Amino acid sequence: VQLQASGGGLVQAGGSLRLSCAASGHTFNNYAMGWFRQDPGKERKLVAAISWSSGSTYYVDSVKARFTFSRDNDKNTVYLQMNSLKPEDTAVYYCGAGLYNRYSGVRSIRVDYWGKGTQVTVSS
Repeated sequence: VQLQASGGGLVQAGGSLRLSCAASGHTFNNYAMGWFRQDPGKERKLVAAISWSSGSTYYVDSVKARFTFSRDNDKNTVYLQMNSLKPEDTAVYYCGAGLYNRYSGVRSIRVDYWGKGTQVTVSS
């Protein structure tokens, strides 16, 4: 299984970036995909998640209305469109794939597979 993440970079506050994560080597129909971010020395935290099958999404409060998580099932690729970026969004972003509890929703994703991180830096 491979998750290939891309799209990070340096942007000024208020700008936009789009992260991509291409998945291969596994059937992900029952999986969720998540974007996590991690600051140095801190815990990796879920930012957003999406169900491959239903497209249902979850966003942490701090990114709601600014980030949009979408998927292209034909390309086995998910995208995180990040608008109105803030300096506090600066982190290494990781995509992950895993199963989730249907009752709790995609926010309950337990990652089995990780992609390599991509750095997002937002300057003030």
